[in-house]
Amino acid sequence: MKVKYIGEEYLGRAFEKDKVYEVISIEKDWYRIMTELDEDYLFPPELFEIVEE
Repeated sequence: MKVKYIGEEYLGRAFEKDKVYEVISIEKDWYRIMTELDEDYLFPPELFEIVEE
């Protein structure tokens, strides 16, 4: 699944606004995503908009 980050600046420079990211997995309804800092973490889905299932 691909999602677009729609939140404000989050965790420093972890995401770029409106950039599309690949969801690695979904765990307990949160998205595991590789950040701009080359680390993967879980994030709440309300920070993203699904662009591709």
